[in-house]
Amino acid sequence: MQELIAYAEYLEEKIEQIDLPNSPSNLYDPLRYFLKLGGKRIRPILTLLSAEMFGKDKDYALDAALAIELFHNFTLIHDDIMDQAPLRRNKETVHVKWNTNIAILSGDVLFVKAYEMLTNYQNDQLKELFNLFNKTASEVCEGQQLDMDFEKSENVSIDEYIEMIRLKTSVLLGCALKFGGIIGGTNESNKNHIYTFGQHVGIAFQIQDDILDLFADPDKFGKQIGGDVIANKKTLLNLKAKELANEEQHKELIRLSNEENVKIKVEQTLKLYLELGVREACENIMREHYNTAINALSQIQAPEKHKNNMLALADYLMVRNS
Repeated sequence: MQELIAYAEYLEEKIEQIDLPNSPSNLYDPLRYFLKLGGKRIRPILTLLSAEMFGKDKDYALDAALAIELFHNFTLIHDDIMDQAPLRRNKETVHVKWNTNIAILSGDVLFVKAYEMLTNYQNDQLKELFNLFNKTASEVCEGQQLDMDFEKSENVSIDEYIEMIRLKTSVLLGCALKFGGIIGGTNESNKNHIYTFGQHVGIAFQIQDDILDLFADPDKFGKQIGGDVIANKKTLLNLKAKELANEEQHKELIRLSNEENVKIKVEQTLKLYLELGVREACENIMREHYNTAINALSQIQAPEKHKNNMLALADYLMVRNS
């Protein structure tokens, strides 16, 4: 864990050194504000760990890692707008602190800055990085659209939901890790296995996020507890509750979806989910994807020390409480 903290501190230092213009201030000040909100920097750490696994040091992998982090922050700024989220990491979101138009434009600039970071690589590596980055960016947008479409649909299956979170969340973790493989010049088998590892860790990570949205410690979570419930979002918890509920419990789920009192809605939904064993059922699905990820990691041809570092980070993601 100390080694992972060291990677995070290294990235924080480098993020602070990103040169952003001073003018126009309403474009760049929101980015300085948002990037200083911190976070665990999980995705860029994955790029650094992967590159080192395949023989390149973290300094060489830094620009690719920063590209991943800037793109991720771009998606967060825009997600907060679409979700009308008031808080991010216990601080006001950009669209609340400034306004929606500024948040959209500032987020767009981060997307451009991510591309700029990748241009520091050369020739065949640059092409492969760009192709993967473009594919990933498109898939993340597809996942976000599916997420919004699901809000209006009453017939979302658990398999459809898993595919949505694969696109919206998991492909970026896979991309972050495969970036390290590309930079390290490893073989196609290793690249495919590290990408599979990232995707399934990502799915498990998002399921954990769904669980934390309702079951986390409010003092540690950094976001509004029960936000998905309040917004009537189709999460794995919601879909599993519908699958497990009897006729009377189905009626209660429908009633709660129309409840206008936010406090009552969250408290009574939590109570019903506990009765149905929803948390345990979702944790079982989460563990299935985690085990698939670990199996992919085991097939990678690389020094055990580096694989153990990757495993340590994956384990950390599965026991987080915020």
